[in-house]
Amino acid sequence: MKKKRSSFTGSIGFVLAAAGSAVGLGNIWRFPYLAARDGGGLFLVIYIILALTFGFTLLTTEITIGRKTKQSPLTAYGTLRKKWKWVGVIASIVPFIILPYYCVIGGWVLKYFLVFLTGHGKDATQDSFFTSFITSQYEPVVLMFVFLLACSLIIYMGVTSGIEKSSKILMPILLTLILGISIFSLTIRNTAPDGTVTTGLDGIKTYLIPSLDGVGIRQFFFVVMDAVGQLFFSLSIAMGIMIAYGSYVPDDANLVRSINQIEIFDTVVAFLAGVMIIPSVVVFMGKDAMSSGPSLMFVSLPKVFISMGSVGNVIGTLFFAMVLFAAVTSGMSILEAVVSSLIDRFKMDRKKATIFESLFALILGIFVCLGYNVFYFEALLPNGTKAHILDIMDYISNNLLMPIVAIATCILVGWILKPEFVFSEAEKNGEKMGRKRLFRVMIRYIAPVLLIILFILSVGFF
Repeated sequence: MKKKRSSFTGSIGFVLAAAGSAVGLGNIWRFPYLAARDGGGLFLVIYIILALTFGFTLLTTEITIGRKTKQSPLTAYGTLRKKWKWVGVIASIVPFIILPYYCVIGGWVLKYFLVFLTGHGKDATQDSFFTSFITSQYEPVVLMFVFLLACSLIIYMGVTSGIEKSSKILMPILLTLILGISIFSLTIRNTAPDGTVTTGLDGIKTYLIPSLDGVGIRQFFFVVMDAVGQLFFSLSIAMGIMIAYGSYVPDDANLVRSINQIEIFDTVVAFLAGVMIIPSVVVFMGKDAMSSGPSLMFVSLPKVFISMGSVGNVIGTLFFAMVLFAAVTSGMSILEAVVSSLIDRFKMDRKKATIFESLFALILGIFVCLGYNVFYFEALLPNGTKAHILDIMDYISNNLLMPIVAIATCILVGWILKPEFVFSEAEKNGEKMGRKRLFRVMIRYIAPVLLIILFILSVGFF
């Protein structure tokens, strides 16, 4: 007798879980950094347009594949077309590679949360603090394990009792913290030694007003590609996650409305991430400090918080608590993509699959941590950047495998199954799916072209 598949109890649980997956570390540090680098409002406008077109198309496609097949990413593609099961294999490898190093970064966030919570935020402002921490042999491993354990316990408890229930608790807290910190960020002010006063509103102008200085056709093209790349992080596309979550959506749920809500939720949070971070950095460190990229969260922001005075430790604690919640909701979704694949393909029960994958992630996570000390080396990636173990894993998953999965999905759904495959599933309860013409053009022509260009740029061919 076939075992009944677990499912969310309703649309709210699905939307919160999917939005929680989308709102992760990439949204919080990467979006503000790209917005500041790529002309502020210019990047925002391009991102929103792409989110409503490119992002909508791929998000709808993956969720539809999940609900239609009631299968995990590993088995869903083969269910649709046997010759395409290789796409499912790659789609499952992606979260398998991402989970270990994501948990390592989650451990870093936990470290900073504990530092600010215990009133030692000033220690984190030392230039050597971050480097000393990640190059130590034991503490990063312990914190990585704690973060992984939190994600594993949620997945171990199942779809309804674990994923859905935790999302209903964590997401409202996360959104409250984001809103609160965003509002606070607009109220701050700082007086420079020369008497110049800079306020949060000055910082928000840097964020919102489009800057076209030096933006030619070539630069505009790269801004578009940055926005396309960011959408992978923002919407959890091509990681198998949305297929796994889509497979748990009840047949009577309004799929179209749920997808629209996920789009809105994710775009609003990405926007608010910029409101939280950019004004604060501009006020206390200047616009140039935004160019620090990944180190923005762990090097620049602690200095910003302490520059705020006595309230700095409190704001720092709340900020890293918010980042930690975002990291957990994303981390558990990455784990679920692999666990659901093990359950469907190898007929494991959830508890065994969770323990099995968690142990693998722990072992690989230890190697990632030791990549900054015992196994330290530098490699030159095809795109010209120097890399450690974490960077290599990130490059393979995000720059190589994810675009391949997304391109193959566009070809399968756009040309073999045809867009009607998506339309019939989205409208099977009598709902009306908007943007049909847009979807058809995007899935067949525009999205594959954008993805191929992104892949070419990622591998350093241009």
